[in-house]
Amino acid sequence: MSESFVIDIWSDVVCPFCYLGTRQLDQALVDFEHRDDVILRHRAFELDPRATLAYDRPLAELVAEKYAMPVSSVHTMHERLESQAQALGMSWSLESAQPTNTLDAHRVIALASSQGLGGEASERLFRAYFCEGELVSDHQRLSELAREVGVSDVDTLWESDAFTDVVRGDEAYAQELGVTGVPCFLMDSKFVVNGAQGAAQILDVLRRAWARRAA
Repeated sequence: MSESFVIDIWSDVVCPFCYLGTRQLDQALVDFEHRDDVILRHRAFELDPRATLAYDRPLAELVAEKYAMPVSSVHTMHERLESQAQALGMSWSLESAQPTNTLDAHRVIALASSQGLGGEASERLFRAYFCEGELVSDHQRLSELAREVGVSDVDTLWESDAFTDVVRGDEAYAQELGVTGVPCFLMDSKFVVNGAQGAAQILDVLRRAWARRAA
């Protein structure tokens, strides 16, 4: 069997379930017998394409307003998410997270993917947002973060709309497939896992997808 086993990953760098889900995928792949045959393909999905570049209110207040719920309930939810992140080896600070528009972050990941560094760039931007309180739409900071993981020519992104077409293509493909939320993992173009379902569940689907191609 010579063809690679591709996992398409739709996510957004400001989506907590996406960060949890990608970490769970990493855990699942450790125990996947055919890990060396897997290729991860990172695809863009903007939770809110109309988001502005900066907000003068904290994340908890914005979430509370969006879902018509008390701010106290959002804080409770954030504490639960931070606990889940800690169980996966991460230290989040949602109180310091800076909500923003993520188009340019996705352009950076698309550029990185063209250089074989999509996974590294995605992880770095996740960490910048969830752990370090970075504004992941700031061009200078995006350039610095990208260079940290070895991405070259990132400053050229800000001179044009380069890789915007790739982002829009990813989003159009997601729409064609009926993807309405993230994370979404499409395994070998056949099996789908929606949401942060846990490493065990992801591993089960990985094995079923492999068995289907081997049948």
